[in-house]
Amino acid sequence: MKYQSRKKALVLLADGTIFYGKSVGIEGTSTGEICFNTGMTGYQEVFTDPSYFGQLMVTTNAHIGNYGVNNEEIESEGIKISGLICRNFSFTHSRVDSDGNLKDWFEKHNLVAISDVDTRALVSYIRDNGAMNAIISTEVDNIENLKKQLSEIPNMEGLELASKVSTKEPYFIGDENAPIKISALDIGIKKNILRNFVKRDAYVKVYPYNATFKEMSEFNPDGYFISNGPGDPEPLIDAQNTAKDIIANDLPLFGICLGHQVIALANGISTYKMHNGHRGINHPVKNLLTGKGEITSQNHGFAINREETEAHNDVEITHVHLNDNTVAGIRMKNKNVFSVQYHPEASPGPHDAEYLFDQFIENIKKAKA
Repeated sequence: MKYQSRKKALVLLADGTIFYGKSVGIEGTSTGEICFNTGMTGYQEVFTDPSYFGQLMVTTNAHIGNYGVNNEEIESEGIKISGLICRNFSFTHSRVDSDGNLKDWFEKHNLVAISDVDTRALVSYIRDNGAMNAIISTEVDNIENLKKQLSEIPNMEGLELASKVSTKEPYFIGDENAPIKISALDIGIKKNILRNFVKRDAYVKVYPYNATFKEMSEFNPDGYFISNGPGDPEPLIDAQNTAKDIIANDLPLFGICLGHQVIALANGISTYKMHNGHRGINHPVKNLLTGKGEITSQNHGFAINREETEAHNDVEITHVHLNDNTVAGIRMKNKNVFSVQYHPEASPGPHDAEYLFDQFIENIKKAKA
C-alpha cells in the first residue's frame, strides 16, 4: 500500500480529545478502554492476550509489524485487543521464520488499526488523565456520531469480561500419565502458562470461568490454578466462591494477575481500578522474601488494596512493584496459597519470575507427600 493512498483516521477520547492518524488499511470503527504497552517486542503475544479483551492498544514502541507474524507466537485463539494505535506501521517485514505480514493478519481478524499517530503525546495524555474509553475510526467526518457511539460504551470498572474469553467446555493439555494433575480455572488464560505447567510434567484440565470447586475437584487434581484475564475482578463471584472453597479445603492454589485479584477478594481484600495500570515487559518488582529484584511482564488495570492486605491476619505481601509500591504478590500464612500480579510465563520478555511455576510444583509435591 502506498503511503499517500491511506485514509485518514482518528482517536477520540471520552473527554473529547482527538488525535489524528492514518488507517493501516482496514476501514471501520472500534471502541474500548484505551491503554498503552511499553514492550519493545512481542506485539503478537500482546494482541492475542485475553487480558486485553475490550481494550484499544497504544504501543509506545515506534515500529510495529517489522518482524511480521508467526503462527506459533499466540497466547489464545485470535486477536483479543479491540484495535491498535501505533506510530509507524511496517507493511513489509524481515524475519526468517515469519509466516506473513501483520496487515494480512489484521485483515484476517478484521481488526481496525491506525498509525501515524503522535503516540508520545497520546501516551503522555493518558498518563496524566488516566485510562478512559475511546474510539478509533476512519469516519473522520462524522465526529458527532462517533461521540454518540463512545458515550454508549460501558466503563471497565464493574465490567465482567472473563465469560467473553473463557473456554466454553473443559479440555485437557499435557500427558495424561504425568505425575501431577492441575485443575485450572480459565478466566482468560494464556497458552504459555499452560505450556509452563506441561513443561514441568503436569497434566492440566482447564475449566470455564464459572466452574465450581465440586466440578474442578472431580478431576482429583493435586493443585488448583486461577488464571489471568480481562475486566474487573469484583463481578467474578463464581470464581471468588471457587477460590474460597479451595482455600477452605487447604489445597495448593496459585493465581496469576486476575487470579491474584480473585484470591485477594476471596480473603476479603478489596480491589480498585488503577489510574493507568501496568502494561509492559520491564516492570521492576521486589521479592520481599528473598530481597531480590525481578524485571517482570505485566498487564493489569486493577490492583488489590495494600492497606487491607497489610492488616489481614492470614495474608502477607510477598512482592511489591517498585515504581508505585502496589502489591505485586501475596501468600496465605497458614494455607498452601500464593499469587502474583504479573506474568511469570513472560514470553517474550524477562524470565526472572519463572521460578514461581517451580514453587507451585514444589508446593504440590509437599502436599502430596
